[in-house]
Amino acid sequence: MNQKKTLLIVAVALVVLLAGAGVLYRSLSAQVEADVLVSEPQGPEEEPPAAEEAPDETPEEAEEPEETEEPQPVQAPDFTVFDAEGNAVSLSDYFGKPIVLNFWASWCGPCQSEMPDFDAAYQALGEDVQFLMVNMTDGSRETLDAAQAFLEEAGYTFPVLFDTESNAAITYGVYSLPTTYFIDAGGHAIAYARSAIDAETLQKGIDMIYTP
Repeated sequence: MNQKKTLLIVAVALVVLLAGAGVLYRSLSAQVEADVLVSEPQGPEEEPPAAEEAPDETPEEAEEPEETEEPQPVQAPDFTVFDAEGNAVSLSDYFGKPIVLNFWASWCGPCQSEMPDFDAAYQALGEDVQFLMVNMTDGSRETLDAAQAFLEEAGYTFPVLFDTESNAAITYGVYSLPTTYFIDAGGHAIAYARSAIDAETLQKGIDMIYTP
């Protein structure tokens, strides 16, 4: 009986966790494109239609323009990962500074292609913007040794954390690599990209969360 109760609690907790990740994904999708951060116009600009003469209206008859509510920022869900020494680290530990959160793996070609730009941005802005490069350390396809060997050979200097328990991956619904989130100093997820990004797009995301 106790075993069945425990399984039920675990199942309910997992449903709640996945539901929260789904809300985050849908909320961010409404704000930005998944791979370019900023929505671009889909067609040429059209000339506005010529204004038609409106009948005279008294102030009482004229309709007041409807007020539109500003979209509320989405709080970035917290998670716990580990540093190279095995110490537990939470995302919320870094709230108070803008955060560039990147999910990657050493076997991921697109991850490798964007890392020089992330390292250059870290060296330029690391004192003002917190870079968190979270390795998807599943223990099979990606191991701690493989990730560290890759980093040492490449000579990257940005901070790296290891998601050995898949807590971050589940919380953020990471199903493709690389994935990058831009989080403001208040801990709000402002934009994201589910693909490799170039230096220009990386800077565009940083500009959305940090003003020098």
